[in-house]
Amino acid sequence: MFNSPKRLALFNAAIITLATAVAIIATTIMLNSFSILLTTIISVIVFGVSYAIIYSTLEKFFYRKIKLIYKTIHNLKRPKGHKSQPYDMHQDVLEKVNIEVKEWADSQSKKIKDLEELADYRREFLGNVSHELKTPIFNIQGYVLTLLDGGLEDPNINRRYLLKTEHSINRMITIVNDLEAISKLESGELIPKMEQFDIIALTQEVIEFLEVKAKARSNKVTLRYPQERNVQVYADREKIRQVITNLIENSIRYGKENDGNTTITYFDMDENILVEITDDGIGIPDESIPRIFERFYRIDKARSRSHGGTGLGLAIVKHIIHSHNQTINVRSKIGVGTTFGFTLAKQKAD
Repeated sequence: MFNSPKRLALFNAAIITLATAVAIIATTIMLNSFSILLTTIISVIVFGVSYAIIYSTLEKFFYRKIKLIYKTIHNLKRPKGHKSQPYDMHQDVLEKVNIEVKEWADSQSKKIKDLEELADYRREFLGNVSHELKTPIFNIQGYVLTLLDGGLEDPNINRRYLLKTEHSINRMITIVNDLEAISKLESGELIPKMEQFDIIALTQEVIEFLEVKAKARSNKVTLRYPQERNVQVYADREKIRQVITNLIENSIRYGKENDGNTTITYFDMDENILVEITDDGIGIPDESIPRIFERFYRIDKARSRSHGGTGLGLAIVKHIIHSHNQTINVRSKIGVGTTFGFTLAKQKAD
């Protein structure tokens, strides 16, 4: 009931005035000189003075203590450049401060949790980068030491070890280039160069480029043509080439080793085109699907590295699609296969 300084001051002043009036009446009766007018005047004066003193005391207390807490928390919460709301002493101040403190505490708890998760992610990321670079560096060191220890003069060793050294160097360059690409995509430095092109024609180019890899694993790549064989989209052609290449290459790499199938399908979705790339391979466990687009995340680390992946391909794919303000998703079932789907904007209307 007394949720503001003014109400509390009024209540206390009324109690003091009532007590004073009773005391005056009792005294005047005892002295046989009771006067209603005099009692009223004294009561009004007592009430006014009591109210002023109590209200002033409470107001100063609230302004110096609770108002300071309220304003500090409110200013921390409000957006930059946003004007602070005036402090109203007629409101339920204690309840408002309680709400502000609770909301502030909840937001700080969330920030702390986010920072802890970010710190864990940073540690994991640095560990992954170190691990990915360590393997080719140690390989290069081993090959060079072998050559320096006499292998350079042995024709059966020197060329073979130099080629292995080159392979490890190329792997390091690929990792560094992929990291640089992700950094630029995340910072917004790489702005898509939007143009109109035929997504089916681009997919056919990628299939031809990956033909040798597909044959090496006896994988058949099939295009399921829509009714219109010319499907125009509006996107960055080279970036989308990178997306399609990565997804088809993954489907070949993790599909069935013999007689595997990769299928590319197109769906008309009014304003967008949905492209789905499906394999009949090993599939992805349910617990790994939410993390599949993280940098360096591998489902089977040993298998992934033996196939030559850097662990950055899907992270780059996600960032490229997001830079187009489009979506990418994955669905999978162990032993049945995996489908990656992403959307692209249709040709712009003339």
